[in-house]
Amino acid sequence: MSFAIMCSGGDAPGMNPAIKKFVDYVYKQGEVPYLIYDGLEGLIDKKIKKAIHSDVAGILHNGGTKIRSSRSKRFFEYDYRAQAYNNLKEFGITKLVVLGGDGSFRAMEKFSSEFDLNFVGIPSTIDNDINGTDYCLGVDTALNVIRDALDKIRDTASSFNRAFLVEVMGRESGYLAIVSSIISGAEVCVIPEASFEPTLLTKRLKDEVANGRNYILAIVAEGTKKTTEVYNWLQDEIGLETRVSILGHIQRGGNPTVFDRLMAFDFVVLAVDHLMQHSNSNKVAVYKKGEFALIEIEDVVSTKYQLPKRYLDALNLLD
Repeated sequence: MSFAIMCSGGDAPGMNPAIKKFVDYVYKQGEVPYLIYDGLEGLIDKKIKKAIHSDVAGILHNGGTKIRSSRSKRFFEYDYRAQAYNNLKEFGITKLVVLGGDGSFRAMEKFSSEFDLNFVGIPSTIDNDINGTDYCLGVDTALNVIRDALDKIRDTASSFNRAFLVEVMGRESGYLAIVSSIISGAEVCVIPEASFEPTLLTKRLKDEVANGRNYILAIVAEGTKKTTEVYNWLQDEIGLETRVSILGHIQRGGNPTVFDRLMAFDFVVLAVDHLMQHSNSNKVAVYKKGEFALIEIEDVVSTKYQLPKRYLDALNLLD
């Protein structure tokens, strides 16, 4: 058996630990590991290389992905998918591990419906928005990057009579925003899953400002597209001079945390063990309620991720 690993879509801290563990573990099982470079584009263009240990030496602590990634418009066309499959066959690759997010898994669902493909997907996205799993590789590192930035911003905010508005990533999910708000003590959090209704907030915050509050920290998820609206509200309604910080792609970088490294190892071992034992698999590895499992890819892509109720409820507990 020959195994291959690839990354698809946005990079996430933890991908490099997963890649290293994959190569080491596959060799330990007496099988041959391959690396697919540049994601789906590389799969189409046959950027496939047999892995040796030196390829992954020293990458454990690095963010990003050593084998790079991509988003591929060509993969939407059948002829290119057929070309990608033929490339796998040419190298004798019968087992595939895919590190990616929702879009990547949708591509793999289409791919596997057309060709005899045996793969396991590992949820890898800082957005943490994959249905069926509580945790995606990279989110812990991203949250720690955001936490560090928010702590520093609050240091500055507390020195002035100002509001600081911070926009975080997350695509259409408010996971990063609400968790970051909880752990940073933010006074305001705006996410796609809940409407922004400032009436009650306005009264409370104006009363607090009148009674001595001299700064406010507000966190807005990028998917709301309400950064400008919240900025104007803080300035015009609350009456505090406001500064905006858009963290952007800094959230995707950085050395993977201990937790992301451990989860990368566990996900990879689960995926490889399953592929060793099965010849017809279209699964996604998940972590649910403290347990690892494998579920059908159809179950992952058929339903949109829902933010847990406890986080929605937490919006009413911010102060």
